[in-house]
Amino acid sequence: MSNVLTSPAVNPSTLSQQNMTTTAKQFEESTQINASVDKVFALYADVANWPAWDPDLKAASLQGKFVSGAVGEVVPHSGPKSALHFVEVARNQHVRMQCKLPLGVMHFDYELQPQADGKSTRVIHRTRFSGLLSPLWFRLIGSGMKKSLPAALAGLKRQAEA
Repeated sequence: MSNVLTSPAVNPSTLSQQNMTTTAKQFEESTQINASVDKVFALYADVANWPAWDPDLKAASLQGKFVSGAVGEVVPHSGPKSALHFVEVARNQHVRMQCKLPLGVMHFDYELQPQADGKSTRVIHRTRFSGLLSPLWFRLIGSGMKKSLPAALAGLKRQAEA
């Protein structure tokens, strides 16, 4: 039985790999981390320390526990602080978040895939823009985020393997 709560704002079935083809409004990167899925998930749950592995963030915070429905805040180095809504948190599986934008939404999907050896994890970070102004938001902020995503995953890998 799952303890995952899903917000009606996002239908997780629409985030399946089959539906998430590369488009102008979406991008993703992945990496293999030589650490258990527990260790990687613990880094996600420690929201205040996200800037230690994500060079785009100046600060991050979480109000309450790291669970579905939680609300936090992120402050990028270039740009205003934004409310971050944790739509779905499934321990050692994935974290789905979203930030509201004027006439749009920025969706973040962090997926964890434990490997057969039990000692490593494949990590996928996916960002998608939806809404009326999604093409504009992708050009204004998504293109820079796409360029810096490999550095964020490299930082996550360094932290998890330390």
